[in-house]
Amino acid sequence: MAINPFDLKSALLAKHAQHVVLVHFPIGLFISSVAFDLLAIWRNNRSLAKAAYYNLIAAAVTALAAVGTGVLAWQLQLEGQRLRGNLRLHLSLGVSSAMLIWVLTWWRSRQDRGGAANISPATGYWVVAFIAVAVVALTGHLGGILSGVEVPN
Repeated sequence: MAINPFDLKSALLAKHAQHVVLVHFPIGLFISSVAFDLLAIWRNNRSLAKAAYYNLIAAAVTALAAVGTGVLAWQLQLEGQRLRGNLRLHLSLGVSSAMLIWVLTWWRSRQDRGGAANISPATGYWVVAFIAVAVVALTGHLGGILSGVEVPN
């Protein structure tokens, strides 16, 4: 039986659909934030730095929703059974991604509150940001494999 992709009721009420839809927001917003930061430094543009900051805040908020719906999907779809293998790794990476995004948001808000004159965040911020990009990418890649969108060779 084929599922109609335009059936809004079945898409919204499926036991796992919310997580599959929501995860794209923190991924896109966070990576856009890093890209805007890099552009702000390159172009010496304070407006791009502000865009990066607001994208980072939005990524942090939506990361909570992504983790929450992931845990909810685990409870509903798998009935809370013990996670093993790639599912446990995906959960660990997802929580780590959200934590890293929140740490960067906190760090960035402290820097902005201090009225820093320069556009570029501290070197330590960049180290954590690039680690976070890698963790977010790995989490998304593993989620794609788990959902069946990506098929490993």
